[in-house]
Amino acid sequence: MAHILDLMELKQILRLHMDGLSNRRISDTLGIHRNTINSYVSQFKASKHGIEELLKLSDYELAQLFPGHTTIKNPRFDELMQFFTNMHAEPNHPGFTLLHHYSEYKSSAKEPYSYTQFVEHYRRKYSKEKGSMKLPHKPGHELYIDFAGKKLKIVDKHTGEIQAVEVFVAILPCSQYTYVEACPDQTMESLIKCTANALSYFGGVPQAIVSYNLKSAVTKASKYEPRINRSFLDFASHYNSVVNPARGYAPQDKALVENAVNLSYRRIYSPIRNMTFFSLDDLNKEIQKHLVGYNNML
Repeated sequence: MAHILDLMELKQILRLHMDGLSNRRISDTLGIHRNTINSYVSQFKASKHGIEELLKLSDYELAQLFPGHTTIKNPRFDELMQFFTNMHAEPNHPGFTLLHHYSEYKSSAKEPYSYTQFVEHYRRKYSKEKGSMKLPHKPGHELYIDFAGKKLKIVDKHTGEIQAVEVFVAILPCSQYTYVEACPDQTMESLIKCTANALSYFGGVPQAIVSYNLKSAVTKASKYEPRINRSFLDFASHYNSVVNPARGYAPQDKALVENAVNLSYRRIYSPIRNMTFFSLDDLNKEIQKHLVGYNNML
């Protein structure tokens, strides 16, 4: 019997298989044993439903097709559903966000879900719309992401200390439309926040997010077998997308985003080089002003 997966993992296998990835590549990308991937892909092929049909099924319907192989009902899931029930039974408090409730859940749960999974299950349970749409694109349409090699700076207004900050860059390869944002560091938290902001800026979600062996996104930065950080996979799944790591050291994978980074040096870095910023918010507001001109010149 194949290793039991949760439905989010099952859907990620479906999406990657539909995108044409080999079983070995799916295994390496998701960090799931290849025998498990082989077993599930065999079941997909034996099913009377096509891959696209399977992805459109509800969690309950999908679980019924793979009885004993998915975890739509288990103590971990039941504990989360009970937390949601208790949460909704409490009076509403101004300022209480899902992140606030997740902090409470994480501190009490025996085996807590990640925050992105928490949000996904909440929205499924209460039928909330995500407010995002699929971008019109050709099959395989992707979003490339990276951090620029050169950093920008902000100044502590109280001490005068200069702090270097990272610069996140995302580009849609077909249109060359680009998003740029300054952030404190290259941690997973910053990467997810910047990528979410990029999706909001572009107004939609691509089929796949391509990272070029970013340390925060890739836990195994190998030329042939990059393995993506689970938190970033959960984030992509929340937006009904997948993460496809670019092949290490392959120039064609890097050229587009490198060009976007170089253009940002000329069209964004250069015009603000003599300006002083006392916060990331101020810096990003100025970046946004120049980003309009950047994209209008494409």
